[in-house]
Amino acid sequence: MITVRDATLADAGRILEIYDYYVKNTAITFEYDTPSLDELKKRMEQTMRHYPYLVILKDGRIEGYAYAGAFVGRAAYDWSCELSVYLDHDARMCGLGRKIYESLEHALHDMGILNLYACIGYPEKEDEYLTRNSADFHEHLGFVEVGRFHKCGYKFCRWYDMIWMEKIIGEHDERQMPVTGYAKRHCLM
Repeated sequence: MITVRDATLADAGRILEIYDYYVKNTAITFEYDTPSLDELKKRMEQTMRHYPYLVILKDGRIEGYAYAGAFVGRAAYDWSCELSVYLDHDARMCGLGRKIYESLEHALHDMGILNLYACIGYPEKEDEYLTRNSADFHEHLGFVEVGRFHKCGYKFCRWYDMIWMEKIIGEHDERQMPVTGYAKRHCLM
């Protein structure tokens, strides 16, 4: 059984376990050191003040998480946000990423968010630390590449590019309604 629900701080240990793999073994995140549990909880609290932070469970076990955050952080950007998604490294390529991202997109649309952005590490040449799978995943979900920074991330003694991908999910009006805060729900799927 697959369930998507709002994350709680009680989920932080499992979320940290999932994220730790990517910090230590990949250039998917450009973070060098895994944050402490307390630091992760602070990050989660900061996000949950205004944006959704979701977990996806398979048969009761958290297999991934996704969240949104401010894009740039100025008032004129309120209708845009940046997304992140991480799945347990053994739970990839089985549809969980799509399910949680669709739930996240729906929640953001309900808030009045119009533009979704993903900042993605991108290799000039795929290697054991970074492939183009994340960019392909986002493209499959309707995102398009809108920008590239060359050799801006250095991890594992290698330089990686970073791309921005964008997806428009709402109408841009001349007099735009304000974005609302996220209304937490226990279960989204």
